[in-house]
Amino acid sequence: MKRIAILGSTGSIGRNALRVVDSMPGRFQVVGLAAHSNGELLFRQALRYRPTMVSLFESAASEQLKGRRHGCRNLGSGVEGLVEMAGHPDVDLVLTSLVGGVGFAPLLAALRAGKTVALANKEPMVMAGAQFMREAKRWGARIIPVDSEPSAIFQCLSGSPRTGVRRVLLTASGGALYRRKGSLDRVRAAEALRHPTWKMGPKITIDSATLMNKGFEAIEIQHLFGLDHKAIEILIHPQSIVHSAVEFQDGSVLAQLASPDMRLPIQYALTHPDRAPSLVRRLDLAAAGSLTFQEPDFRRFSCLALARAAAAAGGGLPAVLNAADEVAVEAFLAGRIRFTQLARVVETTMNAFRGGRGLPGFAEVVEIDQWARRKAQETCSRL
Repeated sequence: MKRIAILGSTGSIGRNALRVVDSMPGRFQVVGLAAHSNGELLFRQALRYRPTMVSLFESAASEQLKGRRHGCRNLGSGVEGLVEMAGHPDVDLVLTSLVGGVGFAPLLAALRAGKTVALANKEPMVMAGAQFMREAKRWGARIIPVDSEPSAIFQCLSGSPRTGVRRVLLTASGGALYRRKGSLDRVRAAEALRHPTWKMGPKITIDSATLMNKGFEAIEIQHLFGLDHKAIEILIHPQSIVHSAVEFQDGSVLAQLASPDMRLPIQYALTHPDRAPSLVRRLDLAAAGSLTFQEPDFRRFSCLALARAAAAAGGGLPAVLNAADEVAVEAFLAGRIRFTQLARVVETTMNAFRGGRGLPGFAEVVEIDQWARRKAQETCSRL
């Protein structure tokens, strides 16, 4: 029985992961559950799955949880509780779906403990992907991507040498706004949050609407699979049936297709290298009809262009990109900036960065992240 810890258990990925666990009795033991601040749901999850340890990031919620009888060891609040759970010797696999840069330290702890990590939190890989891959190799750890598109590439490359890859075709649904006519300046949060295909948390849904999420994924897979950023081509594919594809040197293209349901890549990450029966609806290609693809509009969705520029520059700039985007999305959801100002906040912060092009260490990445957040907050306040 595989012992798992789920960091972000109350979010959409975490809840779907627990549905996968429910569908495969006797295969997994949930030994750890962690969340940001939803103490009520975490409490109910603890009663149902009986993990040995729980953690809430937000301190007030964590204190409230301590006063309730759930039979689990409470690891406390903040990053420390997440780090302890991620590296705990009782854990075989860590599923991390934490939102934003908060997943940085837990991912590092899991890798240094030699864990298998099912990674749905792409932001740490954006911030320091090359460094994390180096740590994984050093400690004998492994990262298996959970997001549908990186998972598709992982599956297409299974058993294939990386030297045979010509390019990766990374697909994107286009998010809530790609087909919207006219200016995007007056887009409200409620409209940007209506994703046509996937049900996700607010941060990733807004990133999908700006296409920043696809830029993040491009940086993530660049490091996960040791690719040149120029070998990653992004295509808008509204049907979300082809989750991504790989073209090899001989001209062959392998693609992974499935019904759009996050339970499938989550299950594959948990059961890898095995494949097991799934609750996901089987793909009916005849019913799916036409599958269409087009190049993205980099001018209208300039966040994607900014992400590609950060990938090309490397160094500390991807960490700046990630931090500025987190601040900008939070400000947009709070109504402090307009939709079109999201890219302006990120671009202004990137332009102000004066770091070197060398590969920063983990401590320096954290410093860059903190600087970029302050700079982005200043920019938001001036808009």
